[in-house]
Amino acid sequence: MISIKVPSVGESITSGVLGAWKKKNGEYVKEGDVLLEIETEKVTSEVFAEKSGVLKQLVAEGTEVKIGQVVGELDETAKAPAGGAAPAAAPTKSEIPLSPAVRKSVEEQNIDPSSIQGSGKGGRILKEDLSRPQAPVIEPTRVPSGPAQEHKPAAPVVVSDANGERITRKKMSPLRKKIAERLVAAQQDAAMLTTFNEVDLSNVIELRKKHQDRFVAKHGVKLGFMSFFVKAAIHALKQVPQVNARIDGEEIVENHFYDIGIAISTDKGLLVPVLRDADQYNLAQIEQAIADYSKKARDGKITLPDLEGGVFTITNGGVFGSMLSTPILNPPQSAILGMHAIIERPVAVSGQVVIRPMMYLALSYDHRLVDGKQAVTFLVRIKEYIENPGLALLDL
Repeated sequence: MISIKVPSVGESITSGVLGAWKKKNGEYVKEGDVLLEIETEKVTSEVFAEKSGVLKQLVAEGTEVKIGQVVGELDETAKAPAGGAAPAAAPTKSEIPLSPAVRKSVEEQNIDPSSIQGSGKGGRILKEDLSRPQAPVIEPTRVPSGPAQEHKPAAPVVVSDANGERITRKKMSPLRKKIAERLVAAQQDAAMLTTFNEVDLSNVIELRKKHQDRFVAKHGVKLGFMSFFVKAAIHALKQVPQVNARIDGEEIVENHFYDIGIAISTDKGLLVPVLRDADQYNLAQIEQAIADYSKKARDGKITLPDLEGGVFTITNGGVFGSMLSTPILNPPQSAILGMHAIIERPVAVSGQVVIRPMMYLALSYDHRLVDGKQAVTFLVRIKEYIENPGLALLDL
């Protein structure tokens, strides 16, 4: 038997939650297959099969586990079934995955778990399900021959409060809990203030339209807006170094490097992977790095080193249609830039009213370190760079 253990994902992380089994109990798996996901306070990690064999699950989904804990086993002596993987073994009364608390209650009350409709993730049985009246379980009709009949799962249990309002309760994931803690701490530990400005995207849009095809042909990636804003942020950080600093106790730590965090939204929360030494990147390298991080985030393969460090963060709520917002600091950083939707609006240019593609920018910053003049200057430098993209070629 090969033990399946919870892997280490970082020195500061000692536990996590078994988020989901990707293979069924009793299923024959191949070497390299994804067996399960471990959710921690910072990342979600996949655990792969070291060898081929039959899987035996020892820990149920949703259970808190320690780093190094054995959560399953692989019987590598089992032979691969002819014609494909072996069908998963149907769980018996004792094999139905249960958390320790639920298992104890089931045994004390002599309850058959197969008669309980779970309201947790993937139908997992929660402790409150044991005391809730259950709808009768209807067995699917068995037919002696003919094509296999699709068996649709029973309707989910509806939970109602005293007022008749339908609700669903689920435990926060470690990642969501950590995000919540950091957001609260960011507002409690810093004197956060937000300054706004607007920027005309006409020149950047025109440049992208004119050179997009050649850019894609040469670099294999599209020229987006984010690369321009990363370059603009670096330009502004060099002009206003106070923004590229942080407070550590009674000291001010000045950073002389430009590791820029790019906020990426996932179904499990916001992740901020970091572009290391982004001042050394050209536009194509920035776009490729962002595309690679986005794919890793969607696939749940972001690692802890991808998220560590960073001196400044850029977040783009405009992709969801946000017109204006006040982004929250990403501690211990002292500032974050919020991009928003590009909207055509009438603006005054040289005494005439014209329609231009405009974007609101928001800079949230720690007022203990960055004063209003510096924040305004920083945004003006961003605006200047975006409205005059030729500055990048002139290195001005």
